[in-house]
Amino acid sequence: MNSSPVTDNVSPVKWVTGKLFGAPKNLDDPKIFHKLALIPFFAWIGLGADGLSSSAYGPEEAFRALQGHTYLAIFLALATALTVIIISYAYSKIIEHFPYGGGGYIVATKMLGEKAGVISGSALLVDYILTVTVSIASCSDAIFSYMPVSYAKYKILFATVLILLLIVLNIRGIKESIYILAPIFVIFVLTHIFMLVYGISVNAWELKPVVHQVQTGLTKDLSTLGMWGVLLLFVRAYSLGGGTYTGIEAVSNGLQIMREPKVKTGKRTMFYMASSLSLAAGGLFLCYLLANIHPTSGKTLNAVLADNLFGGWRYGPVLAFITIFSEGALLFVAAQAGFIDAPRVMANMALDNWLPRRFTAYSERITMRNGIMLIGAASLILLWYTNGSISALIVMYSINVFLTFSISEFGMVLFYFKQRKTQKDWKKHILIYVVALLLCGTILVVTVFEKFMEGGWLTLLITSAFIITSMLIRKHYNGIHEKLKKIEEVLTLPADLGENLIQHPTIKGKTAVQMVSGYNGLGMHTFYSMLRAFPNIYSKIVFVSVGVVDQGLFKGESGIEKLKENITDALEKYKTLAHRFGLEAEVRMEISTDLIETAAKICVQLSDEIKNITVFTGKLAFKEEKFIHGILHNETAFSLQRKLQPHGIMTIILPITI
Repeated sequence: MNSSPVTDNVSPVKWVTGKLFGAPKNLDDPKIFHKLALIPFFAWIGLGADGLSSSAYGPEEAFRALQGHTYLAIFLALATALTVIIISYAYSKIIEHFPYGGGGYIVATKMLGEKAGVISGSALLVDYILTVTVSIASCSDAIFSYMPVSYAKYKILFATVLILLLIVLNIRGIKESIYILAPIFVIFVLTHIFMLVYGISVNAWELKPVVHQVQTGLTKDLSTLGMWGVLLLFVRAYSLGGGTYTGIEAVSNGLQIMREPKVKTGKRTMFYMASSLSLAAGGLFLCYLLANIHPTSGKTLNAVLADNLFGGWRYGPVLAFITIFSEGALLFVAAQAGFIDAPRVMANMALDNWLPRRFTAYSERITMRNGIMLIGAASLILLWYTNGSISALIVMYSINVFLTFSISEFGMVLFYFKQRKTQKDWKKHILIYVVALLLCGTILVVTVFEKFMEGGWLTLLITSAFIITSMLIRKHYNGIHEKLKKIEEVLTLPADLGENLIQHPTIKGKTAVQMVSGYNGLGMHTFYSMLRAFPNIYSKIVFVSVGVVDQGLFKGESGIEKLKENITDALEKYKTLAHRFGLEAEVRMEISTDLIETAAKICVQLSDEIKNITVFTGKLAFKEEKFIHGILHNETAFSLQRKLQPHGIMTIILPITI
């Protein structure tokens, strides 16, 4: 067999792409799922870092909202830690119910219906875009806290470079990027444990004055503001600090990348994140209060705290810089959650026809390049639109997070209420979700009410536009599905359909190669069209199918085997169909993450073996071709044709008019 340029010769562009994005994964390697799956520690880094890093901006926003009533920080510390524990526990139970991930979108769809699902999914996607933007913007703020004021004009450019770097890291592969970022995570944990423990212990003598301050401040405010006034002030600060909880759901969404047993790994990862976040957030509130920290222009509150604690030491400024720099670096790591989880939610929504079907595929890498590029581009747009303002971004971020949280909690409340007759302990479970729903709903309502004009309107507008777009896409796909179903019914009705197409080839040795994606209307229509257009020409046909790994089937080795079974079954049906029409028939199949490259390789191999082949493939054709058709329906046929032209292989595209 001659060597093929498809596999042997690599163009400069392909070479650069391979070096930049890494080599394709071998799906036949039995160890691939072990290699790609994450143990709890690395899952904690890749997904839990999103939650832990929110301690860099969540507590600060809540503390600033107290406005002279800082004594309430002691209650915020307790409320924040308790809220983290409650929401995390609720999502640990969700992990048990949905062991293949999907988070809020799957919960809403299964428990409340498709409309609730698309609302939750749309909110989640906007949330993950904002995860990237908020994390990187906050990272820039932390690092530029120790830069000269004149350098502030470069902050947006710096954040832009970081987002571009994350796009490249994630396209290379999830685990590879986490290995690179792991040391950053460890440094953050160590430096912040030291800062919090030292900050509380060195100011322990302030505990008595602080207790007195709480008593006098509470007494004064109760007499002037009244009980409801104090309560509203506290609830407002508590709600505006909602950014503290924004990364909790990431673990339940990312179960697919965790090592078996996924539920156990996911719950352990959730425990790591909940424990670290509750201690970090609560500890920061206590340190702010004990050290009497006040906001300083150009610095984050944590940077002010680090300077206050370590400023008098010989190498204190260096330690303070390392502590805050690691915080900025962790925020960089936290942006991973947006790139890891958003494409998975997009893939789940695409499988349900809410988004273009191309988002279901893993593309050339098991990293879903389409989703990564879209999330990266959208986060850059929001970064520049808001000029990197953390206050505006956190408002947008929190609204979508707690919209998703509230829908998920309500779905689980409804589930356990319906199961009350079959599950004896339903009251215990439903209580957790009721409390979580009340907390999440309160934060959502207060944030929208308080910050509607400061960014709240924009995130609601973007999310609504996303929901409407998803519904229009779903309507289009449903229409196409119905038309293809009618075609399939017509083609499979009478047993003698196409009897006049029985082959009596006059030219021996000519072979047709038909690309098929499954035993469906498109494939059968292409087969019949080929026989009608080229009667008595071909004596043999080879059906070729490339199984593309997508979110619907990629659940480990069993998912790949199931995919192979489905393809084999479809190919056998085509083989039987060909025999009915007097044709010799063979089949070829391969599992891959790149449809075009693999299909071209198979066709070139067939050309080397058989010599005289013609490749046939079908394509949907619309009477009025519109721009949207190019987005919603891939150009696989034309891409394959371009790929095979340099090899002199004739490729004929047969239309199926819709």
